[in-house]
Amino acid sequence: MNPLILVFTGSFLALFFCAFLIRWILKQPQGNPKMIEISNYIFEGAKGYLRQQYKVVSIFFAVVFVILLIMALRGLLIIFVPFAFLAGGIFSGFCGFLGMWISAKSNARTTEAASSSLNKGLRMAFSSGMTMGLIVVGSGVLYLASWFLFLRMHYGDQYSIIASTMLCLGMGASGYALFARLGGGIYTKAADVGADLVGKVEAGIPEDDPRNPAVIADQVGDNVGDVAGMGADLFESYIGSIIAAIALAVAAGLGIKGMLAPLLLATGGIIASLVGYFFIRTKEDATQSSLLQALRKGIWAAAALTTVFSALIIHFYLPGHFRIFWAVVIGLLSGIFIGQFTEYFTSAGYKPTKHLSKTAQTGPATIIIEGLSLGMLSPLGPVITIGAAILGSFAISGGFQNFAMGLYGVGIAAVGMLSTLGITLATDAYGPVADNAGGIAEMAGLKSEVRKKTDQLDSLGNTTAATGKGFAIGSAALTALALIVAYRDHLINEAQRLGGITLDLELSLLDPTMIIGLFLGALLPFVFCALSLKAVGSAAASIIEEVRRQFSQIKGLLQGEAKADYPRCVSITTKSAQKEMILPSLLAIAAPIATGILLGLKGVMGLLVGSLASGFVLAIMMANAGGAWDNAKKYIEEGHHGGKGSDAHKAAVVGDTVGDPCKDTAGPSLNILLKLMAMVSIVFSGLVITYKLF
Repeated sequence: MNPLILVFTGSFLALFFCAFLIRWILKQPQGNPKMIEISNYIFEGAKGYLRQQYKVVSIFFAVVFVILLIMALRGLLIIFVPFAFLAGGIFSGFCGFLGMWISAKSNARTTEAASSSLNKGLRMAFSSGMTMGLIVVGSGVLYLASWFLFLRMHYGDQYSIIASTMLCLGMGASGYALFARLGGGIYTKAADVGADLVGKVEAGIPEDDPRNPAVIADQVGDNVGDVAGMGADLFESYIGSIIAAIALAVAAGLGIKGMLAPLLLATGGIIASLVGYFFIRTKEDATQSSLLQALRKGIWAAAALTTVFSALIIHFYLPGHFRIFWAVVIGLLSGIFIGQFTEYFTSAGYKPTKHLSKTAQTGPATIIIEGLSLGMLSPLGPVITIGAAILGSFAISGGFQNFAMGLYGVGIAAVGMLSTLGITLATDAYGPVADNAGGIAEMAGLKSEVRKKTDQLDSLGNTTAATGKGFAIGSAALTALALIVAYRDHLINEAQRLGGITLDLELSLLDPTMIIGLFLGALLPFVFCALSLKAVGSAAASIIEEVRRQFSQIKGLLQGEAKADYPRCVSITTKSAQKEMILPSLLAIAAPIATGILLGLKGVMGLLVGSLASGFVLAIMMANAGGAWDNAKKYIEEGHHGGKGSDAHKAAVVGDTVGDPCKDTAGPSLNILLKLMAMVSIVFSGLVITYKLF
């Protein structure tokens, strides 16, 4: 049987099950008219935001498409690349939109389900997250398999040309993902900061109180940032890891079988994720620990099945290369370990965050200092894990005897880490649905028992979101490394295609251009984060002014006798986010091109390696510090250290407000920066080879 038939079958299976889940979700009751009204506000706000984002992104894609088409017509690119760029962006955007759509349609249904049973609430919210996971893996495999089939029909057995073209397929997805993740992150944190600072701190009203004009914008932000943005982010990580492994298979001399193996492994992961979904359920009197165990049960079941499928695929499809299987296992274990390290540093069930909450008793300054310290220490475990994964997968694949085979092992480890993405992403995308459900319960004035259940689900969502961010960052690092390694082979192929140009690719840390590139690469993540945080601050300032204006000018609003102008807050935040995301996004695209022309190919290699090293550590530091501040605040709200309204709680709110843009805007967006720069370097390699100054 043609292996591509199995790959297409796996992708269609994921998409069909996704359609089944959507149909099931839409059949569930939404609750009373008030709940439906609030849910519709959130849905319309999220839809309006994405509509505005598509306008901005369409301009970017049109301009870049024309540039790529001109390059292709001048022979600097293979002619299919501009069209693959558009297709990648469309697929990525579709995944984000569908994920947001079903998330917004599931929030009130989750509230209603939780009012009758905690297990029903969990199943409803997780089913929504599962649709996001399945649409990402199903679309990703379908996209790559379709292009592989087309290129194979066009180029036949010219595997090096097929691999070089496949490497260029990820730029469109990466480009859209950066806009989605960064723009959504700016939106959600600007709204969150505005709602918290003016509502909770200044006005002294509870979280998710309907009197707060920014409360709907805050709920919208959960969908556009943590669902649509996360989906687009992991879609491009997923396809990036697969296409890097495909390219490295050619360099390792494994031919068509080595190229198709990553797609088959991804297909095995899809089936395993579908099975893992049915393992997730809990009891009505479940504790936070047992809820977490319920989700872990599904992930572990999927990981175990993926291991079995991978062993069978490697044994029968790549006979004589069974050592590659252990690289898959290393990738899977690395993802689990990184999630555990992240959970340890961010969950209130462990010492670091408990100690952080205690420091809030002495004021905002000490909780900020302690949070920074915690964040800076937290990359230790993930960095060692990724380092061990790189060395382990390289060695176990025979890299010390055959260098190219070792690099293929590293690429396969990245595929292994992301192979269970269907269910891993579901545990992350589930969180915003639970968060929205709690907000709807509060705004609709439901019984306290319902809010208690949704709070349990929301608290679980905060933990899974933190581990999900750690997983996303770790997978981004391994994927970016695989792309950087594949970039070198791509340069050789491009030089041959452009007329047999001779390239000097002997890399040395004593080479001035390499050193400059390393410094610039190490600097870029800090500049990117600075621009991202500044963007949140600017957008938040506009929403803070609006919330204050409504409190002062709408008579009876604070007394609950008048209705807030929610759409105006949504509109202001949308426009601010779209405006502020442009400069950081352009930096990620312009930096590798400018470096290549000014410093040459060695400068670009230095840039990519430097940005990977500093960006990986910085992303983990910001994500974990922000997650710990958030959970320290929630730990205090549970009644510790004085509880809600105490001085410790006010200090923790400040810490959480500082941490929000770190964990939900700057940190996660760094994932895409690392991969997008590698993708841009690959796509524009022909231009740099031809027009470099040095």
